[in-house]
Amino acid sequence: MKSNLFITALLAIAISFASCNSSNANPKKDTRIKKSSATENAKIQVALLLDTSSSMDGLIDQAKSRLWNIVNTLTTLKYDGKTPDIEIALYEYGNDGLSQQSNYIRQVTPLSTDLDLISEKLFDLRTNGGNEYCGAVIQDATKQLKWANKSSNMKLIYIAGNEDFNQGGINYKEAISDALKNDIYVNTIFCGDKTTGINTHWKDGADYGKGKYFNIDSNESVRYIATPYDDEISKCDEKINKTYINYGLKGYEKKMNQNTQDQNAKKVSAANYTERAVSKSKAVYKNESWDLVDKVKDDAAAISKIRKEELPAELQNKSAEEIKTFVAQKSKERENIQKEIAVLAKKRQEYIDTESKKSKTQDDLGNAINSSILGFAKVKGYVVEK
Repeated sequence: MKSNLFITALLAIAISFASCNSSNANPKKDTRIKKSSATENAKIQVALLLDTSSSMDGLIDQAKSRLWNIVNTLTTLKYDGKTPDIEIALYEYGNDGLSQQSNYIRQVTPLSTDLDLISEKLFDLRTNGGNEYCGAVIQDATKQLKWANKSSNMKLIYIAGNEDFNQGGINYKEAISDALKNDIYVNTIFCGDKTTGINTHWKDGADYGKGKYFNIDSNESVRYIATPYDDEISKCDEKINKTYINYGLKGYEKKMNQNTQDQNAKKVSAANYTERAVSKSKAVYKNESWDLVDKVKDDAAAISKIRKEELPAELQNKSAEEIKTFVAQKSKERENIQKEIAVLAKKRQEYIDTESKKSKTQDDLGNAINSSILGFAKVKGYVVEK
């Protein structure tokens, strides 16, 4: 009897052990849905490296004047029929107000889809002093920024300045070589005399970086073409601002910053404000981190996840269903205004294109960047849609 019991116990242990091994050898499949990289949008990533030494006030003014025009050029690009995600980063270099240990370089913003943040930081830039280390800032941008890996992504560095490209302890060729290994193309914009730009390695930097070389007069004010559609687009922008519903700890602050960047654009020129209004009507201008309309588009269940105290005062005493209805209403209003701006923007651009043919194109920061973006887009398989 004892022998039978002993054999039975051994069989039970063996079966249990086999069961464990079987479980380990064939673990349950992870049924969680993972986002395939194939479904992700292509990205256009642009890093602007701006010389903020004391002689570069004109360059910064051109950057302020052309930011939204550059964004609007980027929004004309499609990849496989889809609008790519746009990320912009901003660096300043050559400013004696920065630390010597950092090679007088500062990352102002990382690669970001927050276009209002880019505008805010751009308008905060101030010039001072001058030790311009181009190799060092290219190296920092290459190593510090979060560059995407897919072959469909377009990754561009634009560096603008007016001193010798070969200054500092980091060789620009080595820095550019590292960028190219990551499929990042380096474009150079020299602000000064044409002959000087060639003799001070700026053209060589672009050639080595498989990018484009440009020569601009950074002290020349950007020339705009006023159109019959500017006022109508500006009125639409005032209406579209009323469709934003702030939420979260920084929601109100972000909404106020949206208005501040509207005012910054207006200070530059009426045409620049119109360019910003056009950008705000596009899919790339998205604010899901603070705007409830964009957040619900990104996550249909978002309203149920937000605490009452994170909502604006006028919504805190409403039911979830009432909030949902209100958000849907604002979303529809915005969609209609965006469509109205799209029609006006197309007519505006046609007017500008016609008028532009009557005079020589200005060599400014924006036109330099725009022309090269369109050139790279064709090589990378993007399609320009107007």
